[in-house]
Amino acid sequence: MTRYLRLGVNIDHVATVRNARGGKHPDPVRAAHLAAEAGADGITAHLREDRRHIRDADVERLMAELTLPLNLEMAATDEMLAIALRHRPHAVCLVPEKRTEVTTEGGLDVDGGRGHLERYVAELGAAGIRVSLFIDPEVRQLDAARALGAPVVELHTGAYCDTPPGAGRGSELTRLVQAAAHAEAIGLECHAGHGLDYGTVGPVAAIPTIVELNIGHFLVGEALFVGLGETIRAMRRRMDEERPGARAGAVR
Repeated sequence: MTRYLRLGVNIDHVATVRNARGGKHPDPVRAAHLAAEAGADGITAHLREDRRHIRDADVERLMAELTLPLNLEMAATDEMLAIALRHRPHAVCLVPEKRTEVTTEGGLDVDGGRGHLERYVAELGAAGIRVSLFIDPEVRQLDAARALGAPVVELHTGAYCDTPPGAGRGSELTRLVQAAAHAEAIGLECHAGHGLDYGTVGPVAAIPTIVELNIGHFLVGEALFVGLGETIRAMRRRMDEERPGARAGAVR
């Protein structure tokens, strides 16, 4: 039976537009509701240390109003741990974070940072929060995530998306295919995301061992031209085209 592929919609950059001028418009929580109506399976929001887009009040409202699961992206810091334990979202995805970066530049070095990450994975898991680690598609990082006890990994698709079509992109896709297969083989649920758009999503959606894609920046940008709901529905259609039958009776 075809495995269902979930779509998580990241609303960070609705907040980026709002924060460019201040005030309350556009409202990222309203975007989350529109995403739910358009067929999203979950909402992703990254509460960064510098609060450059999502703010604490946004997280509070999302937890109070959402009917979909919230995936809270955050750095492994004591401040963020306290926030996550207070709100208890459905899931937390631990990501690397640098103040100077425009967007997340790569995956966590789980293999080199086990000593630091262990406490965060343990405390979040003990609170009933599903822990995901955002990593590059490398076997050593996957094995380290498994050793830490994280149930989920999210593969960073940025290198694949940023590589021009051709042999180079094919090599990056192969890395994702192999990493996703290894994740399943060692008992990890595998997600993927970063930089995906209409042109790049198909081959990743076709990887059978990936069960969730998280997409944000492209959806928010394209929404300026055709509306958020239509953009999400179009992305959902492209994902479903790669998994025939996945919307009806599929394993979720």
